[in-house]
Amino acid sequence: MSKQIHVAVGVIQDSNDRILIAKRPHHLHQGGKWEFPGGKVEKQETTSEALIRELKEEVNLDVASTTPLMEIHHDYGDKKVFLDVHRVTNFSGIAIGVEGQRVEWVKISQLSQYEFPEANKVILEKILS
Repeated sequence: MSKQIHVAVGVIQDSNDRILIAKRPHHLHQGGKWEFPGGKVEKQETTSEALIRELKEEVNLDVASTTPLMEIHHDYGDKKVFLDVHRVTNFSGIAIGVEGQRVEWVKISQLSQYEFPEANKVILEKILS
């Protein structure tokens, strides 16, 4: 039985109603697909604390606060994930792929044109509804 990985995920929305997405490096699980930025929640961290830390490390954004949006449990067969999804609208900075990953600000209506991991599809449904 594989251990479930707790991931803080940010649906980051700017003042122009665009959402920030990042392309997963090809060598990672679900590599080459687009995702909502975030990362693993470490022990003794809240989801919000983890997301604030990860968004600074990954996309150079300084996040003031996050708001819980939804929780997703997904089993890929080779990996189980618990996506703890938060909305982020209170941030500053210019988004860049600190780890060399591509990042793009995308209009909500255009998100369906990008390929996301299966677990992210529920997030897309919620954003697009």
